[in-house]
Amino acid sequence: MPFDPKPTKYPFPEITDRHYLVVKKDRGIKIDKDYPYLDRSLGLRIAQAFTRLGLTLIAFPVSIIYIGLRIKGRENIRKHREILKNGVISCSNHVHMWDFISVRKAVRHFNPNLLAWDRNLNGENGTLIKLVGGIPIPVNDLKASTVFLRVTENLLMDKGWLHIYAEGSMWEYYQPIRPFKPGIGYYSVKTGKPVLPLGFSYREPSWIRKNIFRQPAAITLTVGEPLYPDTSLPKSEREKDLIIRCHREVCRLAGIDPDENIYPPVFDNTKRIDYYPLEAN
Repeated sequence: MPFDPKPTKYPFPEITDRHYLVVKKDRGIKIDKDYPYLDRSLGLRIAQAFTRLGLTLIAFPVSIIYIGLRIKGRENIRKHREILKNGVISCSNHVHMWDFISVRKAVRHFNPNLLAWDRNLNGENGTLIKLVGGIPIPVNDLKASTVFLRVTENLLMDKGWLHIYAEGSMWEYYQPIRPFKPGIGYYSVKTGKPVLPLGFSYREPSWIRKNIFRQPAAITLTVGEPLYPDTSLPKSEREKDLIIRCHREVCRLAGIDPDENIYPPVFDNTKRIDYYPLEAN
C-alpha cells in the first residue's frame, strides 16, 4: 500500500461526488444552450497556444517542485500513440488543484480538453480553466445538456481527447478511490473510443516539503493502458462493465488493491466513509 497522507483539514462532504471548495467569484456567465462549450474562435485559439507554451516552460517544471510530481507509465502513451491520436477519453482520481496540469505533462504533445465543474468556469479561476481546455458541465438544463453532449461527442469523433474526473469532484490528498459516475462509460460506448486510466498516488514528503512547504505528500501520476467496451455484452451492460474495469484499474495505478478499496466502483449517491478522523489539524 502506498503512503497515505490522511488529510484532516479538508471538510470533505457527506456524498462522494460533492464539492467542498468555495468559489468566491461569480463572473455572471450563463452556461446554457448558447454557451460556446468548445470555443474555436481565433482569439481563444491564440490564447490557448500561448497557454500551452507557458505550461511547458513554467508550469511543468514548477510542478516538480511544487507538488513533487513524478510520472510513471509514459511509455504507454508512446506504445498506444496511434490509438490515442484517433480520440480517447481519459479518467483519473481528482486529488489536487494541479492534477490536470500533471495529466497534461504526462500526455505532452496531445492537447486534451476536460470536463469541469460549471461553478469553477464562472469563478476566479474560470479564465485559466478555459485556456487549458475546460468544458463546463451544465446542470438542471435539458436543452443545455443536449448541446453539451453533442459538442463533446463530436470532439471525440473528431479525434479529440476528453479527460473526465469520474469521481465528480476534487478531494485534496484523499487516497481511497471514490465511486465513478457514468460519464466514461457513456462516452466510450457511444463513440467507440477507448478509456485511458490514470492514477494519482502519494509519496511520503521530505522534511523540507513537510515542514517548510507544509505539504502532506508528494504526488505520483501513473499512466495505464487503454480499455474498451466489451462488445460481447448486451448494450445495457457495457457501460457499467467498463466503469467497473476503469475503477479497478485506477485503483491499481494508485497502488491500491481494487478488492481492498473502501468504496464500490459505481456511484449511487455514495456516502463518505470516515476511515480516519476528519478533524481540524
